[in-house]
Amino acid sequence: MDKFLIEGGAPCSGRVTPSGSKNEALPTIAAALLADKPVTLHNVPKIQDVLVMLDVVSSLGAGVEWIGDHSVTIDAARLSTARLDPDLCRKIRASILFAGPVVGRLGEVILPPPGGDVIGRRRVDTHLNGFAALSASVSVAGSYRLAAPDSGLKGADIFFDEASVTATENLVTAAAAAYGTTVLRNVAMEPHVQGVCRMLQAMGASIDGVGTPTLTIEGSGGTALGGCEHTIGPDYLEIGSLVGLAAITGGELTIEGVRPDDLRMMRVVFERLGVATELDVPNGGVAASLFVPGRQKLRIKPDYLGHIPKIDDAPWPAFPTDLMSVAIVVATQSEGTCLFFEKMFEGRMFFVDHLIAMGAQIILCDPHRVVVVGPSPLYAATHESPDIRAGMALLLAASCARGKSTILNIRQIDRGYERVDDKLRALGMAITRVPA
Repeated sequence: MDKFLIEGGAPCSGRVTPSGSKNEALPTIAAALLADKPVTLHNVPKIQDVLVMLDVVSSLGAGVEWIGDHSVTIDAARLSTARLDPDLCRKIRASILFAGPVVGRLGEVILPPPGGDVIGRRRVDTHLNGFAALSASVSVAGSYRLAAPDSGLKGADIFFDEASVTATENLVTAAAAAYGTTVLRNVAMEPHVQGVCRMLQAMGASIDGVGTPTLTIEGSGGTALGGCEHTIGPDYLEIGSLVGLAAITGGELTIEGVRPDDLRMMRVVFERLGVATELDVPNGGVAASLFVPGRQKLRIKPDYLGHIPKIDDAPWPAFPTDLMSVAIVVATQSEGTCLFFEKMFEGRMFFVDHLIAMGAQIILCDPHRVVVVGPSPLYAATHESPDIRAGMALLLAASCARGKSTILNIRQIDRGYERVDDKLRALGMAITRVPA
């Protein structure tokens, strides 16, 4: 297995453009199966999870053709099977996103248990309860089998028991193919969820309330949707990682092609950790650049009366769980004390053992909370990346550590970040990929 060697201490500076959002690419690839005409996606990141999703598409009988470095056309006119390949599904959590489009298009889907990162229990009850509300039969016996009645999926008024991102994406695609009106309440509102909805609208689906907690969908009544072209938005999680990298290495960085509305809470949290950022929005437009000044004095901002601040995650528009690992690394280099409360996954915080081994002053209070006291000089070590986001956080920690660190199992990082070593090397990081 490949590994990274990182010599810490070099400031990461320059200009960089983030890749397309992984979390938007995966559900839009699945949603393309609702169409009987070609769907072309632009700004698609060439990462392992995307390649696996496209392999699943091909295994279901749809055509896949790359028409450029980051554009791919999916033609599902000959979608031929409702049974997903178990070996492919084990490689990726997002395989569950095929449930809605396939049952909506073919009336049935047989889905093996999805794989993905081991960061705690990742329940699928919200998905299955939603499909049952749309009149699908649900059976679980090793695999999940969902089947629409002969008369097709029926629209319903559904209140989610949690604002699940993937359940929202799954059920909005199923509802787009159902008969009648579906109202989805307490849904996820993340930028990638909005991106899927905009793509479905371009395919001819009627969806109201995009970007709000309530979506109203007028189903197509079993008729396939049409083709479209859709451009995937910038990955705000990569943007957050790059901000953290610049801050802890003292680099001056400009990140181009960002969407300001995607960055509001992220910028609030980084400011609390002492990281200043500046937005440049030309002529009030959507596309912008984010500037991170160099050589910042990182100091955690206490709450009023000097109380220790708390950073926690929650569904959008709150701080995203996928940036908690990066924020914790930044806090190890900031003067002061901060409590981090990870509410969503009971296994995500265990990666801090790696940071403690590097010299970080961190108390793991329980599976959901850590206290970080900084700044701490970090020292090089050898790590094995436990998951996508923790892997990126360890890469950041190595960038400011003294000595040469080794990161193993970098397949996890490659799953979520495109050519990350090339991108960071261009910014001045001393990083080398060593083939197995």
